[in-house]
Amino acid sequence: MTSKKGDAWLRLSRIVANVEADLANVLQTRYGLGLSEYRALEILAQSQNSELRMQELATHLRLNQSSVSRMVERLERAGFTVRDLCPDDKRGVFTVLTKDGRACLENARPDYERALETALKAHKGDELLAAQSRKAR
Repeated sequence: MTSKKGDAWLRLSRIVANVEADLANVLQTRYGLGLSEYRALEILAQSQNSELRMQELATHLRLNQSSVSRMVERLERAGFTVRDLCPDDKRGVFTVLTKDGRACLENARPDYERALETALKAHKGDELLAAQSRKAR
């Protein structure tokens, strides 16, 4: 026997997984970016001075430290970020968004937004979000 909440959670999980797979496909195909890499660029762009400590970035992305280190290494090789030592704590490392990283993000953002809208419709996520919005009002 399943519960209504359990069924709803499973449905939501499927929607999220499908939407993220569609987004990842668009980003990889058009920009050579993974979904986490795109999100890292977005988070850095919204951060003060376009930089965050590696641990803060890991927390935002819900990734472990080694996964974020590998991801930031890929972003650095592409010229989208650089690492910088924290002036107050020489053990602290910042990830800093570069001009090329910002340009990549700005180029990818419209395609990401279109892909998000399309994927939400295709996987019925738009209905779920609309229902949630009505509840919030």
